[in-house]
Amino acid sequence: MTGLRYVYAVCRPFGTPLQAELAGVAGAPPKQLAHHGLIAVVSEVPAEDFAEEPLRAHLEDLEWLTATARAHQSVIDALTVVTTPLPLRLGTVFQDDSSVRVMMEAREEAFRRTLDRLDGRVEWGVKVYAETEQEPERSAGKAASGRDYLRQRRQRNRSHEEMWENSERFAGRLHHTLAEYAEDSRLHAPQNPALSRASGRNVLNAAYLVPRSESEEFVEKVDRTKDELSGVRVELTGPWAAYSFSGIDGEADS
Repeated sequence: MTGLRYVYAVCRPFGTPLQAELAGVAGAPPKQLAHHGLIAVVSEVPAEDFAEEPLRAHLEDLEWLTATARAHQSVIDALTVVTTPLPLRLGTVFQDDSSVRVMMEAREEAFRRTLDRLDGRVEWGVKVYAETEQEPERSAGKAASGRDYLRQRRQRNRSHEEMWENSERFAGRLHHTLAEYAEDSRLHAPQNPALSRASGRNVLNAAYLVPRSESEEFVEKVDRTKDELSGVRVELTGPWAAYSFSGIDGEADS
């Protein structure tokens, strides 16, 4: 390898090979870099795109960032099938193999502790949305009087408030149930609909750490709630590498 090193994750050695056609960031195949019984999964990437200055500029380019994030995630997903990876931050780049090994040496104990804690476990994401009711078209003369118009408006506002309150109570009960079942959980900030483009108001955005062996039952628990309350949408994603529970971040030196 002669280019920079893009690091996806750290994990323990695994015997099952990744699919031969797997392409990572910048189209480069991922490779394994061993150090003291740990593996860093890396790709060679060109300095003209991934050195500090060009990388900073690229991270402002939504199209480039989206393509890079997808390639990064495809490698993490492939690793999750065969082992327990600790994903590093998108855009974690080092000068060479030696620099990657220095990072692994410095953080070896933390990597091993986290791998022990997460071994055989995956992350599931659960989001709850309160669907936004569409207001019917109303002509200016619909209400008999100004008083009637204000009364109708108050009724609509109360209806919306009740819907959101019911949705938040439902989300709270669901989170409590799932958190008791899971080994660990994280509450994330609600998603911004302008960014996520998801319909409705996000009232729960949570992650749950679940043993692989118990994932089927966890999924069934979520599925049983999906029709429990009208006007509420429950979305389940995963299984993912345990991003929310790794406490691991990269320290690039490019």
